[in-house]
Amino acid sequence: MSSRRAPRALHPVAWWLWAAGLATATMATTNPLLLLLIMAVLALVVANRRTDAPWARAFRYYFLLAVAVVAIRVVLRSVFASPVAAGDHILVHLPALPTPSWYAGVQIGGPISLEATLSAVYDGLRLACLLCCLGAANALANPKRALRTLPGALYELGVAVVVAISVAPQLVESLQRVRLARRLRADPASRWHGLRSLVIPVVEDAFERSLKLAAAMDSRGYGRSGHVSAASRRLTGALMVTGVLALCVGAYGLLDASAPRALGLPVLAAGAVLSVVALTVGSTRVRTTSYRPDPWRVPEWLVAGCGLLPGLLLTAGVGGAALNPPVSPLQWPGLPLGAAAAIAVAALAAVAAPPPPLSRRRRPSPARSAPAPALVAEAAT
Repeated sequence: MSSRRAPRALHPVAWWLWAAGLATATMATTNPLLLLLIMAVLALVVANRRTDAPWARAFRYYFLLAVAVVAIRVVLRSVFASPVAAGDHILVHLPALPTPSWYAGVQIGGPISLEATLSAVYDGLRLACLLCCLGAANALANPKRALRTLPGALYELGVAVVVAISVAPQLVESLQRVRLARRLRADPASRWHGLRSLVIPVVEDAFERSLKLAAAMDSRGYGRSGHVSAASRRLTGALMVTGVLALCVGAYGLLDASAPRALGLPVLAAGAVLSVVALTVGSTRVRTTSYRPDPWRVPEWLVAGCGLLPGLLLTAGVGGAALNPPVSPLQWPGLPLGAAAAIAVAALAAVAAPPPPLSRRRRPSPARSAPAPALVAEAAT
């Protein structure tokens, strides 16, 4: 028996939890070294565990969008320059535009300091890292499969979220098909004609997909709800509102050190219980079925844990002041070893997850496989 694991698709929720943990770690730091390490971990796992589906190649486009976000953030910070403090290093002087008194606090043009530019780079890099986390989740997990795991009360909301998230991968897939068709036709078009020949088919394909999606949802009875009494609806609404309010109060109690302890974890736990009960009662309105549900096994636990660990540790403050290095006075950002090790643990998802299944066009053909020795000996005789 071979020691290699059999290819299978990992549960999509595990990938989304892994990406959500790294996104939480991203929000807890502005250290460029840690942010670049998170992006390297995302690229490593995506390169090793993505499928060969067309939508799985969308991570490159998310990365390009992330680079554009950093550039836009720096340009906006340069145009709407902040006041220069004493001791700042001036890079360039832009022409300043006078602003009225009621527009005080915003300066258009003027001197641009190195400290302000580095601050813009740090902020833009954090937003770019968040976009890469979303792109990695879209490249590794099919959001349509994650929809099957939602409770019935959240089914309609989940469909809306899945349709919104699937827009970018579907546009990437349409763009790849159109570019391949143009390449096969050897179309030596000019730039304007080439852009028009790309945009029009992609938009037309998006309209066709939306019409097919509407027809499929209508044929499957989307929006149809079961019979629920008015008392049950009122009970569900009251439980949900109370649970959400309790979650907000509990979160405030945990974040505010001066709040009583009774407003912290106990209220948060009570709100979670009320929300679960409300979702269970509300799920009777919508009845959904699932064909061949995705299993949740040891690899799913390992992948989800590898992603949630850095988020929990960095949110708890592992790394100290090095998580948010100052830009004034100028100094090279340090690398907190504890936070870096926690982020590096997330890269183990490339090993913990089973290899993704290949499509039929990528599988080796039986006709091309090596003949058995017995058949070769028989043919020789």
